[in-house]
Amino acid sequence: MATTNDLKNGLVLNLDGDLWTVVEFQHVKPGKGGAFVRTTLKNVLSGKVVDRTFNAGTKVDTATVDKRTMQYLYADGEDFVFMDLDTYDQITVPGGTVGEASKFLLPEAEVIIATHEGAPLYVELPTSVILEVTYTEPGLQGDRSTGGTKPATVETGATVNVPLFISTGEKIKVDTRDSRYLGRA
Repeated sequence: MATTNDLKNGLVLNLDGDLWTVVEFQHVKPGKGGAFVRTTLKNVLSGKVVDRTFNAGTKVDTATVDKRTMQYLYADGEDFVFMDLDTYDQITVPGGTVGEASKFLLPEAEVIIATHEGAPLYVELPTSVILEVTYTEPGLQGDRSTGGTKPATVETGATVNVPLFISTGEKIKVDTRDSRYLGRA
């Protein structure tokens, strides 16, 4: 338990049975009436963002979220198996928890997995990864970097829009947050 005076960015709260991360907070002391704390909270699982106001000094329930660097080993049906790099323990993370991150998971890739009471909450990828293009339509003579884009399939099976001059077999850098082409690797 903590009070609203202990709030800080990144703190995880357990409110109404859900886990919320404090994105932003502000202590407000109006000239008339009691002080209060205005917060912006983000749901850890769904990503929903809400504004919530607490009276100053109110007790809030904090949750411990353990973030560890783990290595992706393999897919087991719908689930994914990761290994803790410190203890060599293996954990299985459901496919629904991994979500869109699965489009950029390569074997032996290092990711951050957040857990609460042993249950995985989410998988955090590096902001960019280097992937090999396994298939794309061939470029034509005269294609330039400013001439447009075409779809390309990368080694993980994801589709990324790339410039017309990229060809099959090239390694490219991709932004994992929005599947955007960042350049050749």
